[in-house]
Amino acid sequence: MIFVILGTQKFQMNRLLIAVDSLAAGDSGLSFIAQTGLSDYIPKHYAFQRFFDRPVFDRHIADAEIIVTHGGVSSIVTALKHGKPVVICPRLAKYGEHVDDHQREIASAFAKKGFALACGEDGDLSAAITQCRSQKFAKYESRADHLTQIINNYLVRFEGS
Repeated sequence: MIFVILGTQKFQMNRLLIAVDSLAAGDSGLSFIAQTGLSDYIPKHYAFQRFFDRPVFDRHIADAEIIVTHGGVSSIVTALKHGKPVVICPRLAKYGEHVDDHQREIASAFAKKGFALACGEDGDLSAAITQCRSQKFAKYESRADHLTQIINNYLVRFEGS
């Protein structure tokens, strides 16, 4: 199963949902489930829900073979922390999917480090999913714990003052 995540942004991303519907309708043998967020496109060939509660969302992440997501850092990092291959399809301003194209830069940064694949505007989602199945990705390690420790050490210095 491929889990499609569109995050919680106030913007639609119908373009990705339509591309997934096209794949799901074909003879690809791929199955999808999607968190569609505030998109208004209604998928015809795969299960979806606007938002999943946390336990269901986590179960879909755990069960997924691949995660296809918009370029939201939280969605990408969540998938990577679970060791899932990720295809990032960034939201683009010209389609009313966001206010600017910063998600393109985010997707590019994760792809350049070897953590995920970036599927560009005219990219072939099917080919990206196929590539994702065979590609060896760099292991993502969160630095959040390290950063938290640095902040805590800094604050401890002032406790005695």
